[in-house]
Amino acid sequence: MTDTTRKSVIAADNDAVVTETYVDAPPERVFKALTDATELGRWFTNPECPAKFWQMDARPGGRYGYTTEKGSVVVNGANEFECHGEILEFVPERLLVYTWVASWHVDKTRQTVVSWELTPQRGGTHVKVTHSGLAEEEAARKDYSGGWIGMLEMLRKFCETRPRVEDLLSLI
Repeated sequence: MTDTTRKSVIAADNDAVVTETYVDAPPERVFKALTDATELGRWFTNPECPAKFWQMDARPGGRYGYTTEKGSVVVNGANEFECHGEILEFVPERLLVYTWVASWHVDKTRQTVVSWELTPQRGGTHVKVTHSGLAEEEAARKDYSGGWIGMLEMLRKFCETRPRVEDLLSLI
């Protein structure tokens, strides 16, 4: 059995949340799940605040964004969420870094940074997500320390699941 233990650590200076897991899928599969808007819409969502819209222009300087329906999750008084940013670094199958501007932060214009590092490991992928720039976002930082664990679990399940027939047909 493969260890898929997830852990989330808040940096000592309270500026970053670092979360890691193992995904039993190759880095190219995980990277596609992180950079394809259709795939993001299938896994980067939550029944308590379902994604309504995802866009991803996966290239350096490209933009991404998503919005959710009104949900039961409340962070800083928000129960509908909107997030957007710019791709800062893009190294296929290895690294994705983007700014993160979130409607539920105290300062709704503050740019934080999300970095996804993918490392081949034991036939699968070690995934490390670091969300930094959170020193002034206490409520969001606390939410992310649990939220990124849940998102990595959804990513893991999505990437480890066999492709759907419609996904295979789209390759033809």
